[in-house]
Amino acid sequence: MALGKRSAIRLPPEVNRILLVKNLPYNISAEEMYDLFGKYGAIRQIRVGNTPETKGTALVVYEDIFDAKNACDHLSGFNVCNRYLVVLYYQRNKQFKKADTDKKRETLDNLRAKYGLSTPRSK
Repeated sequence: MALGKRSAIRLPPEVNRILLVKNLPYNISAEEMYDLFGKYGAIRQIRVGNTPETKGTALVVYEDIFDAKNACDHLSGFNVCNRYLVVLYYQRNKQFKKADTDKKRETLDNLRAKYGLSTPRSK
């Protein structure tokens, strides 16, 4: 696809250069990951989970957003060592956003109490 045509294509807002890959075989090597995902474009970085909570997952960062979209479209559901990959666009965890909101609300409540403000809180 020509570069001019690529810039004219509008992608959904959740599409980005970082892919979250789940359901990976625990024994997959970084080399195998580069071989598999490198077929779809230049890769900037791959981070494979190595803690008990992140084992079987990886983050794949592409140089180009269209390469990431192509990889996501083609590799989601792909069978690797009898495991079907789940490939998603990485989005900041909504729990972090909720925790940030709760912390801000708590700070505001403390300031209201400190300065004797009794404005009603909207929910």
